[in-house]
Amino acid sequence: MAPRPFWKGYLKLSLVTCPVTMTPAISASDKVRFRTVDRKTGNSANSRYVDAETGKVVADQDEAKGFQYNEDRLVIVEDAELDAVALESTRTIDIDMFVPRDSIEWIWFDRPHYLAPSDKIGEEAFAVIREAMRSTGMAGISRLVLYRRERAVMLEPRDQGIVVWTLRYGDEVRDEKPYFDQVEAKADSEATGMVQKLIKAGLKRWTPDMVTDPVQGQLKKIIAAKKKGKTAPHEKAKSGGKETTNVVSIMDSLRKSISQEKPKRR
Repeated sequence: MAPRPFWKGYLKLSLVTCPVTMTPAISASDKVRFRTVDRKTGNSANSRYVDAETGKVVADQDEAKGFQYNEDRLVIVEDAELDAVALESTRTIDIDMFVPRDSIEWIWFDRPHYLAPSDKIGEEAFAVIREAMRSTGMAGISRLVLYRRERAVMLEPRDQGIVVWTLRYGDEVRDEKPYFDQVEAKADSEATGMVQKLIKAGLKRWTPDMVTDPVQGQLKKIIAAKKKGKTAPHEKAKSGGKETTNVVSIMDSLRKSISQEKPKRR
């Protein structure tokens, strides 16, 4: 059964409009989450804002948003001022431009959401927009208020629906040049060929099981045991590989790796 949508509104392209619902494509509901408690009583502990200078608790009605513009000075920005620069509509995804889908690199993607028509009447308009993007290889760009802030979003077709990706802003993605320009080594052709053999040997079809979280499994065992008044055995979750700091010949390492892969393939 599909989860309850967290957003309802309209998808709009020029004069074509249809009602839609949106739900986050990712979920952390199965993750183990901890709360801070009083060890002596076992009761939950609540956090409160405290004035950094006076040490007094700040009352709810006195809490405000502040921007720190130097080491010891803050300017308060009122809610009315924030509302004045917000989008006029928070319930309409108005697609005002399109870009080739393959022109947007993954580094700009933030969080995916599933978009679907909310009634049978709007399904035809929704399907027309979806298939037009699919046939042209284009993605729609729009702006939307999500998670209490204005965000740029990208829309792309997926199966019978549309995925809405929130996009990172330009000032949120660091320029890669300072990090990559200092890499001067050239790849040895023979070594590259050997690595290609290792890649082929490790080739598998992608499944979600490849990215399971071993730590969560161990935490759930510990919690289940504690519910029964028992102590669960502490097992270290296995990592993907061992850390190493030894400097070795890359060619020797590759030859050894390939020789180890051959028995597996047989």
